[in-house]
Amino acid sequence: MAPDNAAACAAIASALEGLGLAYERQEPHAFLVRLAGEHKLATMTWLIAGEHSLQVEAFFCRQPDENHAAFYRFLLQRSARMYGVHFALDRAGDVYLTGRLPLSAITEPEIDTILGCVLTYSDEMFNEAIKIGFASAIRREWAWREKRGESLVNLRPFADLVTGEDGQGQARAGEKKSQA
Repeated sequence: MAPDNAAACAAIASALEGLGLAYERQEPHAFLVRLAGEHKLATMTWLIAGEHSLQVEAFFCRQPDENHAAFYRFLLQRSARMYGVHFALDRAGDVYLTGRLPLSAITEPEIDTILGCVLTYSDEMFNEAIKIGFASAIRREWAWREKRGESLVNLRPFADLVTGEDGQGQARAGEKKSQA
């Protein structure tokens, strides 16, 4: 490990410990942090110290099953307003949040900011992206669970795709709630 890289790794470890965040180190220069969310339950985020920069990478979701143009438009429109990271695709088409920062930016406040951005973007955009790119799969899963009496709790945010309601018993605008 180069001297700058060793110093960067020490700064990352110090920042994460100062923020009270647990991490794993599967390689000497790579830190894996689990960010707990509300909509996306966990965003696994890599902080990788390179020779000249800190790479930030977090899995967002697999490639969409449908509505590809609308799905990618949704992500690209949001990328233009994001700080520190942006949406990117891997070779398989899976979606990640990625970014690069100079090694000099490895301070506790900046690590806090960048991880906060990753968590916010991942958590706040997840449900809408899933609705756009995976609506048919959600409907199939909903039907399968209903038929078997399985819990629908984690599918409630997507209720409007199936029931015409917003997940809290409220009819969507312009629709009447059905009489049971």
